[in-house]
Amino acid sequence: MPDPSNPPLPPLAAIRAFEAAARHGSFTAAGAELGMTQAAVSYQIRLLEERVGAPLFRRRARGVVLTAEGQRLAEPAGEAMAILREAFAEVRRDAGETLVISVLATFATHVLAVGLGRFQIAHPAITTRVEIDHRMVDLLAGEATVAIRSGQGVWPGLRADHLMRATYTPMVSRAFLERHGPLRRPEDLLTVPRLDADDPDWALWFRAAGVEPPPAAARPASSLGIQALDAQAVMAGHGAGILTPVYFRDALRRGDLIQPFDIVAEGTLSIWLAYPERRRNGPAIRAFRAWLLEEMRALGARPEEGPATRPVEGVRFSSS
Repeated sequence: MPDPSNPPLPPLAAIRAFEAAARHGSFTAAGAELGMTQAAVSYQIRLLEERVGAPLFRRRARGVVLTAEGQRLAEPAGEAMAILREAFAEVRRDAGETLVISVLATFATHVLAVGLGRFQIAHPAITTRVEIDHRMVDLLAGEATVAIRSGQGVWPGLRADHLMRATYTPMVSRAFLERHGPLRRPEDLLTVPRLDADDPDWALWFRAAGVEPPPAAARPASSLGIQALDAQAVMAGHGAGILTPVYFRDALRRGDLIQPFDIVAEGTLSIWLAYPERRRNGPAIRAFRAWLLEEMRALGARPEEGPATRPVEGVRFSSS
C-alpha cells in the first residue's frame, strides 16, 4: 500500500519537460532542447499537472507563463535537475563545467595562491580557474561559479558562507622603524608617513586605540586601494600600512612585516563565499566550500557555514 506521507515521484521525463519549459517560457523551445516535439512536451506537462492536481502553465499567444503552482515547483525542479547533471558529470569524471572562482586580489594572493594546490590534489577531477575581479559578477547568469567578496552577506538569489571578519591593524617594516624611530604609543602613528592615510580603516583603528583620528586631508593622497599592494609598499619601507593580520601571518612570522601594537580593530564587513542558492549542492561547489572553510579555520579565522538570514540595507563592498 502506498505511503501517503511519501507519495511516489512523477516520471522523470515529465519533470525534465516541465523544468525546460519553465526556463524557456515555451513548449517549443523546451522540445528543441530535449529533442522532443512540442506535442510530446505538452503531453508530459499534462501528466505532471494531473499528478499535481492543478495547471502549471497558462498558455499565451507567444509561449507560456507559470501559474502560482508552477512557480512553486519551478525552482526546486531546476535545482534537482542541476544536481543530477553535476552528479553525473562527476561520476564520469568529466568536469563538464570549470569551477570559476571570482575573488578579490588580496584574498587570491594570500589565501588561494597558497592553498589551492591542495584542493586540486584532493579533487583532481575538478578544473579550477581563478579570476581576480572587484565588481559583483552575476553568478546567477553564470559569469562565475562562486565569488569571494566583502560585504554583509545578503545578496538576492545567493547563499553566502562567512569566511572571516574584516580586521585591521597597522604594520611597518624594520627599515621604517630604523628611519622613523620606535612606535611606543598609538599616537606616534600620527607623526609618521602612513600609506592611504585617508582610508577609513585608519580612523577605525585609531578610535579602537583611544586616539582621535586626524581630519581627512583637503586633497586626497595617493591610494593603492588593494592590501596586497599596500603590503609591498610597507615592506619597501615607504610608510605604515593598515592591513588585515590573517592575510599576512607568514610575513609577520618572517619579520618582513612588524605589527607594533596588539590592538586590532574589527570592521563592519566580512569576507564571504557566495554562490547561487539553487546550486548549493553541486559537487564542485560543495567540495570547494568544505575545503575553503577548513583553510580559513587553519588561518585562525572564524568561518561559519550557512547563509546570512537578516536583510541588510546599504550593502557596501570592498576592493581589498
